[in-house]
Amino acid sequence: MGTMVTIAKEEGLSALWKGIIAGLHRQCIYGGLRIGLYEPVKTLLVGSDYVGDIPLYQKILAALLTGALAIAVANPTDLVKVRLQAEGKFPTGVARRYYGTLDAYYTIVRQEGLGALWTGLGPNIARNAIVNAAELASYDQVKQTILNIPGFSDNVLTHLLAGLGAGFFAVCIGSPIDVVKSRMMGDSGYKNTIDCFIKTLKNEGFFAFYKGFLPNFTRLGSWNALMFLTLEQAKKVFRGELYYD
Repeated sequence: MGTMVTIAKEEGLSALWKGIIAGLHRQCIYGGLRIGLYEPVKTLLVGSDYVGDIPLYQKILAALLTGALAIAVANPTDLVKVRLQAEGKFPTGVARRYYGTLDAYYTIVRQEGLGALWTGLGPNIARNAIVNAAELASYDQVKQTILNIPGFSDNVLTHLLAGLGAGFFAVCIGSPIDVVKSRMMGDSGYKNTIDCFIKTLKNEGFFAFYKGFLPNFTRLGSWNALMFLTLEQAKKVFRGELYYD
């Protein structure tokens, strides 16, 4: 909250929404692909005639594959979003490189080549595949576990609880990855990802990977609860079913 207030004071309230167009591009492409392909890929892995609960490892594999594929397609939107947000940190008087989202795409391709839009693809695939698996597979598994408890049914409460569970697992698994990623981007003193992980663990201890856990869980927990609730309702609508409870 303090960071938001500082940004709003120093750069104006609108600075909190810098890069939002590219962010929407990313969510539509990355979110649509990772979620939309999950069920078909899961079915492909186990076979269309499979009966019963799908094993957890198959769910994890399906989510890893869809997360990797989705970010491979959406990486340009991620790159543009990061660059537009970074421009907000430029000192006053420094010329901006981009005049907007579409101009950023065009300028990057013109000055750096088409391949530049996929800068950082490797780490991005690793991070998003793992976090996607943590979210989708854990939601699937937590929901399945809740439905096996007497008194619970496939309703809004179940979806909210499973969504919060997915957010918790996503933060637990994704936080160390995000810490290492941020430090690698901000400090050239690390030889590689493993070196960064080992030095952080040695110098600051295990809990250094979970700094900001509570605000991260508040953000991801609420995001996952609302996202999966909306997804389940949308699936009900397309199947001709609606909730009345």
